[in-house]
This record gives sequence, structure tokens and C-alpha cells, in this order.
Amino acid sequence: MAEAARKFEEEQPLYREAPANIEAEQALLGAILVNNDAYYIVHDFLKPEHFFEPIHREIFSKAGTMIRMGKVATPITLKTFLPANDRVGDMTMAQYVARLASEATTIINTADYGRAIYDLAIRRSLISIGEEMVNVAFDAPVDAEPRKQIEEAERALYQLAETGRYDGGFQSFGDAMAQAIEMAGAAKDRDGGLSGISTGIREMDKRLGGLQPSDLIILAGRPAMGKTSLVTNIAFNIASAYEPAEQADGSHKAKNGGVVAFFSLEMSAEQLATRIISEQSEVSSSKIRRGNITDAEYSKLVACTEMMQKAPLYIDQTGGISIAQLAARARRLKRQRGLDVMVIDYVQLMQGSAKTSGNRVQEITEITTGLKALAKELEVPILALSQLSRQVESRDDKRPQLSDLRESGSIEQDADVVMFVYRDEYYLQSKEPKPGTDDHMKWQQEMNEARGKAEVIIAKQRHGPTGTVPLAFQAEFTRFSDLAEESHLPERFE
Repeated sequence: MAEAARKFEEEQPLYREAPANIEAEQALLGAILVNNDAYYIVHDFLKPEHFFEPIHREIFSKAGTMIRMGKVATPITLKTFLPANDRVGDMTMAQYVARLASEATTIINTADYGRAIYDLAIRRSLISIGEEMVNVAFDAPVDAEPRKQIEEAERALYQLAETGRYDGGFQSFGDAMAQAIEMAGAAKDRDGGLSGISTGIREMDKRLGGLQPSDLIILAGRPAMGKTSLVTNIAFNIASAYEPAEQADGSHKAKNGGVVAFFSLEMSAEQLATRIISEQSEVSSSKIRRGNITDAEYSKLVACTEMMQKAPLYIDQTGGISIAQLAARARRLKRQRGLDVMVIDYVQLMQGSAKTSGNRVQEITEITTGLKALAKELEVPILALSQLSRQVESRDDKRPQLSDLRESGSIEQDADVVMFVYRDEYYLQSKEPKPGTDDHMKWQQEMNEARGKAEVIIAKQRHGPTGTVPLAFQAEFTRFSDLAEESHLPERFE
């Protein structure tokens, strides 16, 4: 038995060849050269780099360029554009291309050949990623963290799963225009006619056009302004409005609403759920926490939660999460369940890499740059909360400005939209004069005007105007909503 095993091991090759099907590549190229219509059967998913044989990549690329230009690609017309001195065995390039065409019989199996070539290319890419993982693991320097390698491997696998390849590259202007037209068509069909995802708050949608894919949106405010309440309202509005639409390839994409990932670094998932339940059921969150609710209110809570359970809102309550960990979890969620919007509460509680620890400004710069890159990679809007510096409190006018952002340089630079939440009512409450005086009557009038009102100040927007959006705020239910038409604050837009 031992002798047989030894002989078997001796017969095994010292290496394994990468998976490829040269015959399928030859058959596909031959079909295209015989009938150029075959190219259009595979051109939407098959690229030159998917071919294993370099000569086949060259032939497919040159033939594709000619066909897209409206020219006929045959062995004769293609001959001029191929290297004349290269040889394939004992044949010249011209002879080899002629042989491909002469041995092609039909284009019926073109799609099958194309898929076989594509699938084998993906397998070769998987092998490359695996080899890179092994080599890095063996030769890793002393200061390299294994977690970093895991995150890099997961990123490569995600990009391979999404695009079929994990290398970047240029995109033609024609492709970009096609995507822009597709976005316009989707906006026309979407409820509200928005190019982005509706927040569920009409006045905000009107100014922002919805939350735009690939945008990094910063929402900032001083403590007790209600910034967490606002993003919680928006997140649930989007998740509850989710309506999937099946695509041509069998996958699903949100027609309205979307799948939401909520990274809650400050509050627990239970606290966040309590806020949402309070908002939707109109039962005070403080009463829910104390258990001071009636049987009728409890029945309302149960009925409300049964309705809300179907909303695709996923909460990650990991505190102090790093930008790399957050990106890895977002990629995984998109791959497994889909992802349309990300919410982060809040930026200053995230961690950068070990390289930037100790320098908070550099750490925030790394985080905001990473969030913007992640928004582009996943093609989803990222709505991130941020703190404001205390210098707001030293001014007479407490309305925030861009310069009030903590560690503000990179946040302002990387964000596509910067918004501030402001409630005049909060500051007026602490300024109550002595009752019975003229000042108290004036203060009472100002309080009546400010009560239940809030402002979202759009301080920066790449795609539209800046200005102020008036909203209603119900503190008892932590709910933001549109103001009644007659009670609107004066709009200030530039």
C-alpha cells in the first residue's frame, strides 16, 4: 500500500495549470469573425482580459473595436491591425485568424462559449486572490495586523463578486452618459420624481433631490438638537418604503425606499428601536422606558412592532468601530441582503488605523476620506452624524456654520452635503426672564413661535442650493416632519 501511494505521488505534476478553455476561446472568436452579430451576444459581460490566451485578447479587442465603429471584422480586414511578425506555432497571425474563421460552423453556442470563458476568468481571479492571501500571510512584516489582511481579501472578493474583476480602470464618457440617462429614467418612475432616495420628509427631498448614490452626507448639531432623532426618522422612512424591482438578470434593486444599514456607535440597538417605536406608535419613549403605559398603549405598541418588523433596517451597535471594519461589514451586507443607504451615528466615535492613532485630526481625515471612498465603491449614500465644537455656544446667534465642525477641515472637504440641525426652542428655554416682566412677555412670545419647530441648515451641497429647511419637531416622540404650510419659516436659499 505504501509503495502504491509513493508511486502515485511521484506521478503527480509539480504544479497545476490555471483553469482555461482555449478551444472555447477559439470557437467564440471564429463565430464572431464569421458573423459579427455574435459579438453583440457577449459584449455586455465579456471583456478582452477575460481571455486566457494573450493572442485571443488582442483579436477580441481589435474585432470589437471595428464592430462598434460599424466596420466589418473578418480575417482580411483584421489582418492590418494585428502584429504581422507574431507567430502561433508554425502559423503567422494572419493564417491563425483565417483558421479560426474557417473552423467556425455556427453562432448558436456563442453565449455558452462566452459564459464559459467568463466563468473561468473569475476562477483564475479567485486563485490570484487566494495566492496573494497565502503569500502575504507567509511574508507579513512584524507590524502587519492579520485583521488588515482579512479586510483587504474581503474587499477584493466583494469587488470580484460585484464587477467580475478587481482592478480599476477608466470608464468611457458614453458609458457614464448611459448611466446618467438610466438614473433620470429611474427618477421619472420613482415616487416623488426624485433622482435619489426619498428621506420621507418632503421639504428635505425638495432641496436635496433625495439622498444621492455615492454621496457622503454629513449631518451635524450640538447635543440635544435632535440629530440622532432626525437620522433615525429618515432611516425608518426609507426602510418602510422599500419596494424591490426585479432586474433583467434576476437580481433586485430598490424601486422606492431601500435597505438601510444603521451603524449605531453611541446607542444600543434596543435604544434605537425604542425611539423608532415611539415615533411610529406616538407613545412617549420615556413612558416606554419606565413601563408607565396603559393597556391600550401597549396594544398599540405590539400592533406597531408587528407592522415594522418587515422593514429592511439592519443595526450594528459595535462601539468604536474602525473604518476598515465598517467597510467590510457594509460590503458583506450588500452582498447578502442588499444595501441602499448607510447611516453612521457618529463620526467622532469611529477609529482610524494604528498609523493615525494619537493625532485626532489625521484620524478624522482618514475616516471621512474612507467613508467617501466607500460611498463611491458601494454606490450608496452615506449619512453620517458629526459633532460641533463648543464655539457655537459663545455666539449670540447659535445657528451653526461650517467652521463649527469639530476637526472640520476634512469633514467639510470630503462631504458632498453638509447639514446642521438647529432648534431655537432649546436655547430659549434656558433664557427665561423673571415672570411678570416685559422681558418675560417678549420671551413667551418668542417661545410660542419657536415651540415645536426646527431648522435643517444646508450649508454645503455640490448638486444644488444651500439654505434652510423648516421642519416640525415633536420632542415627546422624537419625530421630525414637514411643517404645516401656513407655519413655514421663511426660506433662505442661495
